[in-house]
Amino acid sequence: MNTRSSGILIHPTSFTSKYGCGDLGDGAFKIIDFLKSSGQKILQILPLGPTGFGNSPYQSFSSFAGNPYLISFDVLFQKGLLTKADLEDYPLFNKSKINYGFLFANNFIILNKAFYNFKKNKNKDDYLKFKKENSYWLKDYSLFMAIKENLNGASWDIWDNDIKNRVNLTGISKKLKDRVEFYSFIQWQFYFQWRNFLNYAHSNDIKIIGDMPIFVSYDSVEVWANKELFSLDEHGNPLYVAGVPPDYFSETGQLWGNPVYKWELMKENNFEWWKKRIKHILNFVDCVRIDHFRGFESYWQIPFGEETAINGKWIKAPGFEFFSSLKDEFGDELSEKIIAEDLGIITDEIKKLRDQFNISGMRVFEFVNFPNTNNKKQLNVFKNDLYLPENYIENCIAYSGTHDNNTLMGWFESLENKKQQFILDYLEINDNNKLSEAVIYKLAKSKANRVIFLMQDILRLQGDSRMNLPGTCDNNNWTWRIKEGHLSCENSENLYNITRATGRI
Repeated sequence: MNTRSSGILIHPTSFTSKYGCGDLGDGAFKIIDFLKSSGQKILQILPLGPTGFGNSPYQSFSSFAGNPYLISFDVLFQKGLLTKADLEDYPLFNKSKINYGFLFANNFIILNKAFYNFKKNKNKDDYLKFKKENSYWLKDYSLFMAIKENLNGASWDIWDNDIKNRVNLTGISKKLKDRVEFYSFIQWQFYFQWRNFLNYAHSNDIKIIGDMPIFVSYDSVEVWANKELFSLDEHGNPLYVAGVPPDYFSETGQLWGNPVYKWELMKENNFEWWKKRIKHILNFVDCVRIDHFRGFESYWQIPFGEETAINGKWIKAPGFEFFSSLKDEFGDELSEKIIAEDLGIITDEIKKLRDQFNISGMRVFEFVNFPNTNNKKQLNVFKNDLYLPENYIENCIAYSGTHDNNTLMGWFESLENKKQQFILDYLEINDNNKLSEAVIYKLAKSKANRVIFLMQDILRLQGDSRMNLPGTCDNNNWTWRIKEGHLSCENSENLYNITRATGRI
């Protein structure tokens, strides 16, 4: 994973599909084919869990489960779990944007039909084997989702006290037995389809980088089943929640609302919950980017009930002890398995923690502080900018942008004219339309061992194709999809030529 190479960042929901969003059918395999023909070695994705609040993959009902929306109906049909008649009522959805309300209303109807057909099968050996091997998370998850469904999606903190506090789950488990089996069944199908996709990627010499949020959603099975690991009161309400302090992005900071961990208790347990979590995701990907890496050194803790993140404070976390424990588990492969999302306000302590365990950090081109004048002082600051491609080190991953950034074209258009001209001069181009290609070449030529390009930047798309606008619940967030024509021979050939010219093949 640390050899000189490059890849593309795109989430599976953005793959091509004739259904409501991208899935693990033919569109997924076409992505791998595009990567291979373009000379790429890496596919980077976002978290794979079932989406919750705001449809964000970073607010999931589970850190272990897969997103049911990614299950391909065509694959279910090929396996005999769906008939043509089962699919006739599914409305064709060829729009370029994902409509999550549409998915919720239609996809589970089809998945329930597949489950109904599956129950007629006499041979369930593979399914029972899957349940046994994954019981450490699947049993709680399936019951959690069955209860949520039975209560019209209600958050676990307003369930009846016995169920909320897991005092006696026998009665509800029996009552919802069939629905518990349904949620186990769709996880089995997700696992089967993902393994086929992963094997196809590996057979084409493509590695996959996954993503894992440092915090978990409050309304998740992790919090419901492990309350003792989180900072909650006797009623299960958060005492403190996570976020980030005010900065140049927001005058009031960002109030994420995730419950914070009881790190001291986790330390006493030798971080067993964390180890299970990381081991599990490494069954699905080759390497994982941990979002908000700085939270392992210190995290911004905000009293529950605050309307903004202003009144929080930094709390130290046992980062050294945590990664030392992981090093005992993974040995020297630890640095191959983890990437640090070390963006934002990064202190010397965080750099020391990252470097002590030889973990790769991130450099993002759009973070370069380009000047708008030729002032000597500003030019000196610019030349020493951490995010300038000329200053990259080998042990880092360079990005044109991340899922939280605008596309290169959208970012450029948002800048003032003088800054735009400086960037064009820096890239040695005089045509705005050549911006994306010039930046991609600049990054590929850098010393960074790995370079990841946002798919939207490969396609030279404008700002209306960005994936997410942080700190908002905009209906456009997480909705972008590629079109069939995007995976053209021309786009593939252009990327291949850059990759070859910069020694990444």
